Amino acid sequence: MTIEPFKAVACIALAGMVLAAIPVSAQSSDVPHIVSRNGRHALIVDGVPFLMLGAQVNNSSNYASALPKVWPMLDRIHANTVEVPVAWQQIEPVEGRFDYGFVQTLLEQARAHDKRLVLLWFGAYKNTGPGYVPDWVKQDNRRFPRMKKPDGTDHYVLSPHAKTTLEADKRAFLGLITYLRDHDRQNTTILVQVENETGSYAVPRDFGPAAQKLFEGPVPAKLGRKGTWAQAYGAQADRAFNTWYTAAYCNALAVAGKAIKPLPLYVNAALSDPFKVPAPTAVASGGPQQDVIEIWKAAAPAIDFEAPDIYERKSAKVFAYLDAYRRADNPLAVPEIGNAAEYARYAWAAFGRGAIGFAPFGMDDTGYTNYPLGAKTLDDATLDAFATPYQVFAGMQRAWAKIAFEHPTWGSAKPDDGTPQSTTLGGWKITASYGEWQFGHRTDTWIKSEPPAWASQPIGGAVVAQIAPDQYLVAGDHVRVDFTPGAGAPKNALILRVEEGRLSPSGFVVDRVWNGDQTDYGLTFVDRPVLLRVTTGRYE
Repeated sequence: MTIEPFKAVACIALAGMVLAAIPVSAQSSDVPHIVSRNGRHALIVDGVPFLMLGAQVNNSSNYASALPKVWPMLDRIHANTVEVPVAWQQIEPVEGRFDYGFVQTLLEQARAHDKRLVLLWFGAYKNTGPGYVPDWVKQDNRRFPRMKKPDGTDHYVLSPHAKTTLEADKRAFLGLITYLRDHDRQNTTILVQVENETGSYAVPRDFGPAAQKLFEGPVPAKLGRKGTWAQAYGAQADRAFNTWYTAAYCNALAVAGKAIKPLPLYVNAALSDPFKVPAPTAVASGGPQQDVIEIWKAAAPAIDFEAPDIYERKSAKVFAYLDAYRRADNPLAVPEIGNAAEYARYAWAAFGRGAIGFAPFGMDDTGYTNYPLGAKTLDDATLDAFATPYQVFAGMQRAWAKIAFEHPTWGSAKPDDGTPQSTTLGGWKITASYGEWQFGHRTDTWIKSEPPAWASQPIGGAVVAQIAPDQYLVAGDHVRVDFTPGAGAPKNALILRVEEGRLSPSGFVVDRVWNGDQTDYGLTFVDRPVLLRVTTGRYE
């Protein structure tokens, strides 16, 4: 076994990789935060980049009795972070009386199991509705009014224009953040989600008298448009209006929360079709969908990022969501995605795009399943699908996060039609293809050619990072990765060496060298993904 430095990647902080092995309870007190540079982003935890290998529990698993069904699932898939709801009705069942018993239990158990936490604030909005507000809020429609339909009757969504609702919601949210400030000095909690899938279905905005007066007035100057909402946004006016005021509602919570403890805060979106602008009545109007991110950025600057909740199974749409939320002003994260096995491949695509985190939904053993959105059952095959990419990144969660922040990366997941995907990094064309055995090509005629068992399955993906001008890291499962000289490659370019290994505080540890059969037909990964270092060069 040999140990060699990273060459140009020596800048990877050794302390970051060392911290990955330090228990949560022993790490520093630096408050987690987001840093952005050159269009890339990193979630900083304990002073160094951190890759969130997450899992979200079911909605009703936010009680101490359910937690024993959570931790084994996280370990099974190699997750380092759990996303758990904290409901307004849970911590303030009686107005003015707060109970943080579950929060304390959650903090203690997360530390005991060496897991980080993302807390999901289920306040006035949960999948647009007020299901998680306390009973005393639900029953007082005068003090906490619902939106009005055009005919003047009540809609189910609480109005974002009601200051009474905002102040009560904010008071409870600030109670939670204050508790974290005082009882989570270890920073076990690394992110907080503000509300959940905000917006309104069927009725795109509040048509009450106060809201209508605002709607007929000028749009805010921050939006850079002139005139009334109808004049500025036309057919999307109702939705744009509700988006602005819903975002402003969330921003008010975020500003106040950060004044107490400046944790990174984000919002999540119930998505619309990425290839067309939705009708305002056919979407969660007001939510942070990809086509209204600009409004959210203007109205809610205290929110660190907007994120997609992905339950779309078609690969073209998933790729479109990832690309839409990966912006120079918006860190990409996938805090919620379906837990069916076919969704696992998108972890490769997300992390290769620089995502700071990824989390399938419903990952606990409480017996609930949200099929057909997710898996019918969390059987071994389903869990293995998520464990496969997570296992690779778990061994380099700090190092990869820093690499993705500082170097070009690329990710591929098998598309529905199985066609190869490619990119160019450093003059080399890198192609990910699917449905190949490790030996030979499926187009070969000199030997028997038949597709492998997984050829038609929606599995497989890869990531590539260019860590130096002549060096790359590659990992994947059920995928073949080929390097071919592109237009920018030097004359007589070739692959000098392919090494299997792992990242350590002292550099890349070489376990063995791939050659012969293992490289003659490209770099083919099946159900045992490993990390490869590819070194390129040229001959004279």
